[in-house]
Amino acid sequence: MEIIKDTQLLIDRIQVYKSEGRSIGFTPTMGALHSGHISLVEPSLAENDISIVSIFVNPTQFNEKSDLAKYPRDLETDAKLLEKAGVDILYAPTIDGIYPDGSDYKVQLDLGEMVRVLEGEHRPGHFEGVLQVVKRLLDIVEPNHLYMGQKDFQQFSLIQAMISKLNLEVKLRVCPIKRAANGLALSSRNRRLSKEGTLLASIIHMTLTHIKNHFQEKSVEEWKAWAMENLSNEWSDPEYFEFSDGFTLANVIDKENHNYIVASTAVWIEKVRLIDNMIIKKVD
Repeated sequence: MEIIKDTQLLIDRIQVYKSEGRSIGFTPTMGALHSGHISLVEPSLAENDISIVSIFVNPTQFNEKSDLAKYPRDLETDAKLLEKAGVDILYAPTIDGIYPDGSDYKVQLDLGEMVRVLEGEHRPGHFEGVLQVVKRLLDIVEPNHLYMGQKDFQQFSLIQAMISKLNLEVKLRVCPIKRAANGLALSSRNRRLSKEGTLLASIIHMTLTHIKNHFQEKSVEEWKAWAMENLSNEWSDPEYFEFSDGFTLANVIDKENHNYIVASTAVWIEKVRLIDNMIIKKVD
């Protein structure tokens, strides 16, 4: 595996691959890698000639400077994990490499309510930063396939909308959520939980699973109220619990009017903000 930090060097290398007709799979990350990230890399390796993973902690998507400062960084450990998985190139740029001379790479795109609900409501400006960095990375890497995880349901939905609206020549592949044995969705933030906190956090998956298994027994509003109550105790504080249309992210009011419903939540445990989601209903 080659580690490339210089953006122009990567661009030159990719042009060679393109001239040779090689397909490129790309997985963007912010590092602090775990088996959830590797579950995105595996299909990239299987479906492309060249697999590239980026590690870049993007400052424009953090609402709180303290959250940005606390984000775990360990390039050496991450590189070993990716090399073992068989990745061809690790792209680890500096901020200047992504945003040279402070250039403005904001994506001028109106995605309406999709960007303002759920995480967008609670983290204003977050998705503008996400779209900005993903578009910039796609312009640099020019991949055939982009690999993202279902855990960030709203994020990949917005990126798919951006790809469609801007007619970008890349196919988005969404991979299932990778979970720990107790159901907790794998996340880089999990390492900030104590052993007890990690065990207690299983309540998130248990809540989602119970609703999925008994969805027809209550109305959407009743389930939302039940979930918020179930997730509220001395060690767990839910920020929101919402049902959304899986295509548009619009809030679901009457479940019978939607063929694709996703339940999403954000919960604070030990001062760590954990997000999760589950597809509750999907009619093909």
